Amino acid sequence: MLRSILFGSCILFLASSALGPSESLAAGDAAATYKTYCSSCHGETGKGDGAASAALDPKPANFADAAFWKGKDDAYLTKVIKEGGTAVGKSPLMAAWGAVLKDDQIAGIVALMKTFKGK
Repeated sequence: MLRSILFGSCILFLASSALGPSESLAAGDAAATYKTYCSSCHGETGKGDGAASAALDPKPANFADAAFWKGKDDAYLTKVIKEGGTAVGKSPLMAAWGAVLKDDQIAGIVALMKTFKGK
C-alpha cells in the first residue's frame, strides 16, 4: 500500500514537472524573482523605498508613480533590467541583470512592475 502511494506521488510530481508551471505559479515565480533581485532597492510594492534606497542617490524608480510610466514600454523596461541603468542614460547604480536572469524571468518582472501602477 505504501509503495502504491509513493509510486503515485512520484508519477504526479513527474507529470506536473513535465507539464510546466501554471499561470499562478509563473506569477509567483515573478514575485519571488522581483523580491530577490529588485525589492531591496525598489521596495516590496515598487515605490522605490526598499531598504537599500536610503543609501542611493539618485533614488530608485517608483513604479507606483504615473510619471514613471510615461514613454516607457516593455522593450525599454527589459533593456534597463538586462543592461542596467547606463544603457538608457539612467543611474549606474541600477545593476544589469541580463547575465543572471533569463528572458522569461525578466518578462515576468516587467509584468509584475505594471501591477504597481497607481498603487
